[in-house]
Amino acid sequence: MGSVPKIFSAELEGIDAELIEVEADLNVGLHSFNIVGLADKAVSEAKERVNSALKNSGIKPPTRENRKITINLAPADTKKAGSRFDLPIAVAYLLASGQIAPFAAGNKLFAGELSLDGSLRAIAGALNIAMLAARRKLAELYIPRENAAEAAIVRGITVIPVSSIRELVDHLEGRTPIAPQPATEFAPGFAPSQTTLRDIRGHAAAKRALAICAAGGHNILMSGPPGTGKTMLAHAIPSVLPLPALEESIEITRIYSAAGMTTHTPFIEWRPFRAPHHSASLASILGGGTNPRPGEISLAHRGVLFLDELPEFHRDILEGLRQPLEEGKVLVARAKKTLEFPARFVLAAAMNPCPCGHYESGDRECTCTAHEVIRYQKKLSGPLLDRFDLQIEVKKIPVHELRAAQEGESDEALRNEITRARRRQRERLSGFSPRIHTNAEMTSRQTERLVALDAGADTFLKTILETRMLSTRGYYRILKVARTIADMADSDAVKKEHLAEAFQYRVRSEG
Repeated sequence: MGSVPKIFSAELEGIDAELIEVEADLNVGLHSFNIVGLADKAVSEAKERVNSALKNSGIKPPTRENRKITINLAPADTKKAGSRFDLPIAVAYLLASGQIAPFAAGNKLFAGELSLDGSLRAIAGALNIAMLAARRKLAELYIPRENAAEAAIVRGITVIPVSSIRELVDHLEGRTPIAPQPATEFAPGFAPSQTTLRDIRGHAAAKRALAICAAGGHNILMSGPPGTGKTMLAHAIPSVLPLPALEESIEITRIYSAAGMTTHTPFIEWRPFRAPHHSASLASILGGGTNPRPGEISLAHRGVLFLDELPEFHRDILEGLRQPLEEGKVLVARAKKTLEFPARFVLAAAMNPCPCGHYESGDRECTCTAHEVIRYQKKLSGPLLDRFDLQIEVKKIPVHELRAAQEGESDEALRNEITRARRRQRERLSGFSPRIHTNAEMTSRQTERLVALDAGADTFLKTILETRMLSTRGYYRILKVARTIADMADSDAVKKEHLAEAFQYRVRSEG
């Protein structure tokens, strides 16, 4: 029985990488080069890239073999897509044809796209593949040099940055070893060109609501006439969010890497801000497609998703947000497998009160009929509105406020206050599995257990329940927001004033 070389590679299933074995077999017969194992068009075209890359690197290519070449990608029932199999196919062929000496392939993983001149191009999912290699306890990962810094954030594996197939052959045969990629250091920061709260004049009440939103990871809906600053306020939220931890940055980068969006930066070290247009499709927002990829709600994971002109989004998109907002993930069902994409984000939304935007604004007359106003506001269902913990009116600010000098806390002082509040939450929630980070993520059972009311707050809550028709969800969301306000005040117990402030943000949806 002849020896068949086996090389390890990886396939992306959503944002998770799965191990793939690449086998090469050469048999006597007329020349042919076949790739089997449920390969898509991009994988099938690998034979042309491999042939040209080897020929232009001074290595005998498959077309010079008067033999039947078969490449098998196992398991055969897993669909293979993309160009990352070029490198492992080339290595498997070189081993099968005896052009390189046998080496210990069982502890190595190869992934990379070949150019026609033999150099390697960057691929999507480098971090995800590196995490797979570490999980499978493989010793070395061979990956394009452009992807090496991204993969090297994972500890426990040696990342070998490869520039070309010739360089790899020289390394595997011991002639010119490639120096391993140094471990990538984690240095959290803020996204460039960021709007800050200090850039915004006035709107003290709205800024307070945004601070609570950032401190507890709560969703916020801003309503008001056009031009009052709703969009600018939303863009300022990331400026006061605490810096991401390493664990959170890895979660974020896995998603961006699987989507092929880490070309310009090897590692996402800030909290993302995503603002899709209201004309976006369902798959682009929620995720999916022919080869399922993360949608905007997953690209906003651990950051902010901003939906401007909320009622203008398609109804199926708005209703599709309900499950991810509750569970922190979105499930994309396919015939053979259901893929899970993380989607734990702060939802910030803005809307006008009516189509013209001036209903009850006081400064301009509304030109909409009563029917148009009702129809516009009815585009948002009650269950969706119920998922906004904070609902505020953003009114036009007077000219004297617009021209006055800035007052109040600096962005840094406010961020420190929010970071302290997040630290309190992290300590309180550290014992739960699965891991949760913010008050907004608490379940109803966790809320009952962890939100301690003092006597005044307990009496006030009973009064609210007797005089207002609160939904069950609304009840727990008030408690969560009150807990966040107490955390910002460094208070162990939730007091009456914390509960009263939390309740005023629910008046719109419960009223």
